[in-house]
Amino acid sequence: MNGIRVSNLTKRYDDTLAVDDITFTVPVGAIVGLLGGNGAGKTTTIGMLLGLLIPTAGAIEVLGHDMARDRFPALARMNFSSPYVSLPQRLSVAENLRVYGHLYNVPNLEQRIAELAAELELRDLLHRPAGKLSAGQKTRVALAKALINRPELLLLDEPTASLDPDTGDWVRSWLERYREDTGCTILLASHNMAEVERLCSDVLMLKRGRIVDRGTPQGLLDRYGRKDMEEVFLDIARDRRHAVPA
Repeated sequence: MNGIRVSNLTKRYDDTLAVDDITFTVPVGAIVGLLGGNGAGKTTTIGMLLGLLIPTAGAIEVLGHDMARDRFPALARMNFSSPYVSLPQRLSVAENLRVYGHLYNVPNLEQRIAELAAELELRDLLHRPAGKLSAGQKTRVALAKALINRPELLLLDEPTASLDPDTGDWVRSWLERYREDTGCTILLASHNMAEVERLCSDVLMLKRGRIVDRGTPQGLLDRYGRKDMEEVFLDIARDRRHAVPA
């Protein structure tokens, strides 16, 4: 079974083709990386998976539900996190979590908030305004928001951007444990190639809205003859080699 199935997905804005006829699957329980430079189509793809953007063409199936005709059962079982999407700044951390918990109709909400506060080391932050937090604290709160409904599918857009190495490693370790414990499916958009090598079982390489290569991190390293994914990323971005998609 697939957590995500995308077929011939296209998104056009007037004369701009943001996503150009892409097809891919993400198996249940896998962490798959969605990589590409700025403007490659990553955020647009995630927006369509969330139902925030309507595709120009193509089909999206999430957790067995067609997102064009039956999205609401899927939306209740998924969530999203990005450091570029701010929570209401004047609300406290606890108030923000309550708002999102009510949106998802989370049972025993106060207990769930307490659980997340313990797991993500947020107890001392619960009554602090979201706008007064450090980058690392905001990232942990954003993860708590994304986990409030115990999602079966997580869409993560640059989850460790702007974090120091220690906090970034803490977040990556936590995501690994969460996937192992719950079987959650994760689609990860990232510019951190070491993060991708560590977390992802498969990688989709986007460029100008198209998937130009795909494979396991090790498979891509072997195909490009490179020592790390950053070098592979640069090869693709700069057209230094045209590998054939697997």
